[in-house]
Formats: sequence, structure tokens, C-alpha cells
Amino acid sequence: MAEKDEQFPLDSEKLYYSMDELTLDTEEGPVTMRLGAWLNFDPVRIHRMIVRDKSINVDQIEVYNPLMSKLRRADPDYFKHFMGLNVTIDFPGYSTDILARIPFENDPVGFYKWWRKNKHEDKVFLSKANQIRLFQKVMLMEPKIMLKKDIEFCHSF
Repeated sequence: MAEKDEQFPLDSEKLYYSMDELTLDTEEGPVTMRLGAWLNFDPVRIHRMIVRDKSINVDQIEVYNPLMSKLRRADPDYFKHFMGLNVTIDFPGYSTDILARIPFENDPVGFYKWWRKNKHEDKVFLSKANQIRLFQKVMLMEPKIMLKKDIEFCHSF
């Protein structure tokens, strides 16, 4: 991480590519690096700037796609929380990995069994809202397979 004299403040109107210089504040003070280097140094921060803060616009192919790959390795929990039901999973009955959203929507009972009973909670993050949706669907279709804690969770609303 080389600190440079010249500053390149964030320009929210600019479309950034991996070779563009960017100066960001760090614990050590302002640091200037190419955006591609920032992806390696602090991928979560760059991702938050893109999707949450919307303070930086980046090229999809040259910056965002590699960033997603780096996020998966650098911070799997952050990646899983961000992706939610859009993460790919190896789900029984499918020959290739599919989006978790597909069995969640089309086979809620099967998804519940796979996710909760087969202990795959670590592979797909479900927000409270999606947990409620799933549990309510399963309660209507096959209430006997539900765990007591999930039934109690539904009744708490």
C-alpha cells in the first residue's frame, strides 16, 4: 500500500475503472491506490460504497464482477448476507448449482428440509422477512415437519 502525494478524491459523477486512482481515508490517513488495488485491500468497503452508499459508479465488467469474486473469498459472511436468496447452492434434484430463490419459491417444504433440517443455514442467509415467508408456507403445507422453535417464531408475530 503505497501512499502518494497526489490526491484523487471520490467523484460521484465519474465512472471508475480498475486503473483509475482513488484516495480514501484509512486509519493511517488518506491513501491513494488504483481502484483495482482497493478491491484487493478492502473489498467490503468498496462494495458498500457501490451498493449501499451509492457514492461510486464502477464499470460492471472491469470492476464489479471481479469485486464480487473477491468478496466471496475475503468475507464469506458479508457475501452471504448480501446475496441472500441469490446465492447459488447445490440443491437435491438439480444437476447443477441453482439460485436458492428457485427452491425457496417453488418448493418451500423441500427448501425448509434442506435449509433447516439438513443444517444448511450456513449456506443461505434468510432475512427475518424471508424466514417468516418460508415458515408460513411450510406451516400451511406440512406443519408436522417444522421444528418447534420455528413454529414459536411464527407465532411471535
